[in-house]
Amino acid sequence: MTAPLAVIIGVGDGLSAALARQLSGQGYRLVLAARNVDKLGPLAAQTGAGTTALDARDPAAVATLFDGLDAAPRVVIYNPSARVRGPVADLDPEAVRKAVEVTAIGAFLTGQAAARRMLAAEPQAGVRGTILFTGASAGVKGFPHSAPFAMGKFAQRGLAESMARELHPQGIHVAWVNIDGAIRNPGRTEPADAPDSMLDPEAIAAAYLQLIDQDRSAWSSELTLRPWVERF
Repeated sequence: MTAPLAVIIGVGDGLSAALARQLSGQGYRLVLAARNVDKLGPLAAQTGAGTTALDARDPAAVATLFDGLDAAPRVVIYNPSARVRGPVADLDPEAVRKAVEVTAIGAFLTGQAAARRMLAAEPQAGVRGTILFTGASAGVKGFPHSAPFAMGKFAQRGLAESMARELHPQGIHVAWVNIDGAIRNPGRTEPADAPDSMLDPEAIAAAYLQLIDQDRSAWSSELTLRPWVERF
């Protein structure tokens, strides 16, 4: 049988790379999409992944990516987000619009295209696939000087909840993952007096795989991952 296909949108060298490695280790074929694919060479070589340049805000580009897949994806993960910081009275409306497009509109376009391909596929044991959105605590509580990020993440969370209610009965598992804390990406270090105060990207990826492997009788639609230093 052909190995199942996983698509990761917005791939960098932190969480997305960990997801790619762990999905590859579980036997998935991979398509990795990012604005700049030049940086993906080592990861693609390590995982055997195909790469594609993508502006996730572009409806035609997202549709072309999913229409061109050689099979319906079993897993689709949307990671991109954008931040514009500053007092709300001083924010540039065009910069805010672009940030919300990356975080929310790109998530919608990806979710829509993924759902179309999955709905057209034959289910396996009642399951057609899994769509996961990488969220943040900003999708639950807005912080000062971070209104555009909260706007995008609240919209993304609402999208995931609506999709889950619609698509779970049709065999597509949809979940939003609240990453409530800083990720220990390459180049970031933790204080010596606060070990494990950042989320380990490999640990986050393992939690994503647990979501993907959940039995459909007990699907989660939302998961919060939080290191011990974060307050509720």
